[in-house]
Amino acid sequence: MNSGFGAAVRGRPETGVRRRRSLAAPIGGELRLSCRCVRERSRTQRQLRRNSPPIGAASDRRRRTPVSGRPRTAAPKPEFRWGLWVSLTLSRGIAITASVASSGDDWGELAAFAREEREGPRVFTVGELTREIKGVLERVGRVAVEGEVSRVVRAASGHLYFDLKDIDAKISCTVWRSQVASAVKFDLAEGAQVVAHGHLDVYGPRGTYSLNVQRLEPAGLGALLLKLEKLKQELKALGWFERKRPLPAMPKRIGVVTSRDGAALQDFLRTRSLRWPLYPLVLAHTSVQGVGAAEEIAFAIRRLDAHGVDVIVVCRGGGSLEDLWAFNERAVAEAIHVASVPVVTGIGHETDFTLADHVADHRAHTPTDAAQTVIPDRAELLLELERARNHLLQAMDGALGRREERLARALASPALRSAGWILDRRGDALDHLGRSLRLASGSALERAGARLARAATRLSRQSPAMRIERRSARVAALAPRLARGIAVPLERGQRRMELAGASLEAISPLRVLARGYSITRREGDKAPLASAAGLKRGDRLRTLLASGSILSEVEETDEAGA
Repeated sequence: MNSGFGAAVRGRPETGVRRRRSLAAPIGGELRLSCRCVRERSRTQRQLRRNSPPIGAASDRRRRTPVSGRPRTAAPKPEFRWGLWVSLTLSRGIAITASVASSGDDWGELAAFAREEREGPRVFTVGELTREIKGVLERVGRVAVEGEVSRVVRAASGHLYFDLKDIDAKISCTVWRSQVASAVKFDLAEGAQVVAHGHLDVYGPRGTYSLNVQRLEPAGLGALLLKLEKLKQELKALGWFERKRPLPAMPKRIGVVTSRDGAALQDFLRTRSLRWPLYPLVLAHTSVQGVGAAEEIAFAIRRLDAHGVDVIVVCRGGGSLEDLWAFNERAVAEAIHVASVPVVTGIGHETDFTLADHVADHRAHTPTDAAQTVIPDRAELLLELERARNHLLQAMDGALGRREERLARALASPALRSAGWILDRRGDALDHLGRSLRLASGSALERAGARLARAATRLSRQSPAMRIERRSARVAALAPRLARGIAVPLERGQRRMELAGASLEAISPLRVLARGYSITRREGDKAPLASAAGLKRGDRLRTLLASGSILSEVEETDEAGA
């Protein structure tokens, strides 16, 4: 027996179980191996103390040796019994079990031991289990994972978070701020296919695992998308996406750039037969995918432009990005941009968007949509012409009806039936106006005469001659009174003046001077001198006499008057 899996001693049970996934992992299960060793020493001793025959007494008796003529009871030798329980549990719930035991008597204990092992696995705490998982993932080491980028988030802290996914699963990825510059050397966008190099990590608080990315590089389709995005930004900066020329409503000839063996041309021709059979088309056959396809497409566009078509359609059926890559080349975009006529693209399906679609004047979702865009609908045009014809006929009928009504009204007019009716009516109107004029003028003259008479009467009463005469009579009546009123005050005033003159004459200084007196004043001063005080030698004096004046100069003054 193989005893390397575990052992247990009764009284101190020790069990061991080792799980080996290497054998069962290929079929999605788990292999559990259990081994138990039982030692009976402690049980035999207890039985001896209770005077009960020990287990294995017969075999012990054969080994006894008499000592000093007395039988001696020897301690029983420990007895070991071995058992192996094998349980293989598959992922689909199928269990395969097998067992090996040293004796059938002990199989019950071994089965109970195995059942205890199955029913009692080790109980982990959440933290212990998380640490166990983290240790297993860390032992995986450096990994490289390829997938599609989604949910790109640039945190304010500078870290970069995104998801890598494929059709089966998704994993969260983290690029730490210190490694962003060295790990990501291109513009990381949604949908890019990349290969991420790094180590797996477990975030315990959330119980999630993620990939700490140390290097990120485009892979396959992602590299193509990166190249396309760079070329798109370059052409957008050149302004190639801004020009959108109107399409001709009725092109004389339509140029088609596609493969004559492809389904796109069949769809285009089928749409032409539905809209306008045998509408003029010029086909420029070219490869639409593969090496050199871009140059062929560009050459076909230039050739149709030189051929004199009114519009060019570049179309192709659906496919993967690699299949449509020829329409993302700069040569095709440049040929569309320099074309002298409008260019319509119908490449792939509605979800396919190529660089040629950006540069073209109009983008159709499919080749069928492109044909519907450039080929007029003959039935719709005929219907429109029929509607226009009916509208024109209705307008002409209406106009003719209105003219007929006017002509009927004109024929019913008396003026057109007889020219004398016009003269008679005009003559009657003229007579009526004459009578009205005479009546109006007579009445007006009578009213004017009455107003003139009343005005003459008022004027005669307000005549200036009459007013002068009345005023002259009044002046003649008032003149004596005025003379008397003036003479009396004058006489009174004359008498008062005579009295005042006599009084003035009596007190006049001139009368005093006439009696021999004089008035002396300083030269230039009008105040008379009453005293010699204040005079000094050399002062000039003017003496006023009754007749004339004397100018003198002071030689000497005598204030005492001696």
